[in-house]
Amino acid sequence: MKKSIKKNYIYNVFYQILTLLTPLITSPYIARVLGPDNIGKASFIGSITSYFVLFASLGIATFASREISYLQDDRKARTKIFWEVNILQATTASICLAAYIFFALFQENRILYLISAIGILNIIFDVSWLYSGMEEFGSLVLRSTIFKVIHIVYIFTFVRTKDDLVLYMLESAFGLIGSMSLWFKLPKMVGRPVWRELHPFRHMGVILSLFVPAIAVQIYTVLDKTMIGVITHNSFENGYYEQAMRISKMTLGLVTALGGVMVPRIGQLFYKNDIEQVRKYMYRSYRFVWFLGIPLCLGIIMTAGNFIPWFLGDGYDEVVTLSAILSFLILAIGISNVTGVQYLVPTQRQNMLTISVVTGAVINFVCNMFLIRFFQSTGAAIASVVAEVSVSIVQLVIVRKELSSWKILKSGTHYFIAGAIMVVVLFPLKIWLAPSVINTFAMIFSGAAVYFLALFIMKDEFFISNVKNLLQSVKNIKSKIRSWRFSHKMSEHAYKNHLRGWFKNILSDF
Repeated sequence: MKKSIKKNYIYNVFYQILTLLTPLITSPYIARVLGPDNIGKASFIGSITSYFVLFASLGIATFASREISYLQDDRKARTKIFWEVNILQATTASICLAAYIFFALFQENRILYLISAIGILNIIFDVSWLYSGMEEFGSLVLRSTIFKVIHIVYIFTFVRTKDDLVLYMLESAFGLIGSMSLWFKLPKMVGRPVWRELHPFRHMGVILSLFVPAIAVQIYTVLDKTMIGVITHNSFENGYYEQAMRISKMTLGLVTALGGVMVPRIGQLFYKNDIEQVRKYMYRSYRFVWFLGIPLCLGIIMTAGNFIPWFLGDGYDEVVTLSAILSFLILAIGISNVTGVQYLVPTQRQNMLTISVVTGAVINFVCNMFLIRFFQSTGAAIASVVAEVSVSIVQLVIVRKELSSWKILKSGTHYFIAGAIMVVVLFPLKIWLAPSVINTFAMIFSGAAVYFLALFIMKDEFFISNVKNLLQSVKNIKSKIRSWRFSHKMSEHAYKNHLRGWFKNILSDF
């Protein structure tokens, strides 16, 4: 059964909004309770642990999601690939977990390192790639929502003082519990394994080809934190960088949410050799990045000075500059996500993806070596942006004969113009308004209103068509509810009882 891209995107956006709201709720509290020193310490340990997580996962999830997308209509073949991948994943993760525990026992902050091992343990139980390959995003979002709420309650209940760093890092256990919960619905999607037919290590060649770009990506997404700690010997700098990167990644999730939905769809279309439809989806994905990425990027630049002081509290002034620099990651990663993740991986050209990300990794490492020494965390931020832009450019060059770079850039014209108008309006507000919650939201709403009004005046087809579709969807839902109630001659009380029953059925699927 063909899944709805719009429906799955809504699921993904809902999850990304929740992902955005979670740190918006907890970060101000954590920043004040733990301070930049402890946050920097947790960030540094997390960066070390992530290398073990990288080798534990081996890029298996990317491969598995793609292969499952090919087999959405073949339960028998899907069952075989699932158990083969699962055995391989459990094997590599177990080896890395043993190596990490041995490493952690010799570290100064032994307890903190051992707690971080939960992230590696999570790889053994994570089967989210099966759900994404089957385009079952509703189940993923429902579980993630529940555990995000639990996470928020946990933080405010147990992390109360600067000495609660251990309790703060223990919250990663909720991710593990969430992964384990995905197994309850497994019988609906795959059957029992036929052990004699399984050959898990036959996939190692393809998986390793996906692992190389994963290593390169890790270099310029995590190595910067490690290098800040090693070069500066200052956990405060890591704390500033962690907070700025968190703000950038919060908004980035809204732009890349479409990627998780499109990968299985592009994979399935490529499997059926429907290349024209693939191109159509790709151009719309690029346009979506410009449409949402430009106002988010420019919005952070214009509002950071008003937002950071009240959001994080005293002692985080440096985060304002870092956030402004890192905001360009929204556009750079957004474009590379479309070209690399949504196109090169589903079309089985991971080698081309490898070339682009290795280029970015080398550039990032070289820039970090020089810039961090002179500019500390600011240097690392500049290096990250330069690296991501390089990746996007290399990828666009690689696909230039299949996807027109000029058409991609031209599709963003209206959004660049609307973004420039938004900046002109926000600039005086940035100077005049003092940092406060009310003033920040006033700037956000003013900027959004100006941006969308400009698109409306320019009669942007993408914006107007999506607004019409949204309004029509709301109208259809209301119409169906009225028709359904009328046909069933249902009272208000009976209608509410029916809604409760419908909601219970949703929870029963969970």
